[in-house]
Amino acid sequence: MKTVLTLSRILTVLAAIASGGGLVLANLYRDSEFYKMAWLTNDGVTLFLVVPLLIATIHYSRQGSQRAQLVWMGLLAYLFYNYAFYLFGAAFNWFFLLYTAILSISMYALAIGLWRLDVPAIGSNFSEKTPVKWIAGFLLLMALPLALVEIGQCIHFIFTDKVPEPPSLIFALDLTFIVPNMILAAILLVRRRAWGFVLGAIMLVKGITYGVVLSLSAVRLALSDLPEKDALLPFYLFVLVGSLVFCLALLKHLKQPSTR
Repeated sequence: MKTVLTLSRILTVLAAIASGGGLVLANLYRDSEFYKMAWLTNDGVTLFLVVPLLIATIHYSRQGSQRAQLVWMGLLAYLFYNYAFYLFGAAFNWFFLLYTAILSISMYALAIGLWRLDVPAIGSNFSEKTPVKWIAGFLLLMALPLALVEIGQCIHFIFTDKVPEPPSLIFALDLTFIVPNMILAAILLVRRRAWGFVLGAIMLVKGITYGVVLSLSAVRLALSDLPEKDALLPFYLFVLVGSLVFCLALLKHLKQPSTR
C-alpha cells in the first residue's frame, strides 16, 4: 500500500489547500450565492472533518488496523465524488487545476487501494453476528428512493420536455457512482461475500461524510435570507444518522487479526 499511502498524503495536503482556500479567499467562487453557500459548507466539512479523519486512518492503517483501512478507502471515495462536483459543477476559478489533481489522484488512489487491499482476509474477519441484513436494508433504503426519484424525473423529461430542477451533474454522479454501488453492496452483504463488507463500509463512510455536508447545507439555507430552501433535510439526517449507526455496527464486528 506504499503507493496508496503516498497518494493519500498528497491528497491530504491538496484537499486542505482547496477547502482552506475556499474558506479564506473571498473571490474564489464565481457562482450564485446559493452555490457559494454550498461550496463553503462543503469546504468546512472537508477541512475540519475529512482531512483529520484521513490523517488518522492513514496512521492507524500503517499499524495494521483493518477498520482504519476500510474508513480510509471510504474517505478516498468521498474525495473522488466530492471534487467531481467542484471540477464539473463550479464556475471556472483559480483552483480548477487543483480540483483536477484531487479528482485524478483520488481515483487512482482508490483503485490501487482496493486492488492491494486483502479483501478475502478482511471478509473472513467479520463476525457471524454481523447484522448484514439490517445494513443491506439500510443501503437499499438510501439507494432505491434516490434512484426512483432521479430516474423518474429523467423519464418525465422525455415525455414532457420539462428539465429537472437539480443540475444534471447530481443525477450523473448519483446514478453512476452512488446507487449502483449501494445496491451491489447490499446484495453482496446479504450473501456475506467479502467484497460486500468492503463496499458496504465504503458507502457508509460516504453516507456519513456527505450526510454531514447535505445536512449542514440545508440548515444554513433555512437560516439564510436566500429564497432557495431544501426540503430534504429529514432525508439527509436519515442518511447521516443511519450511516453512522450502521457503519459503527459493521466495524464493531470486524475482528482485529492477530499479529503473531
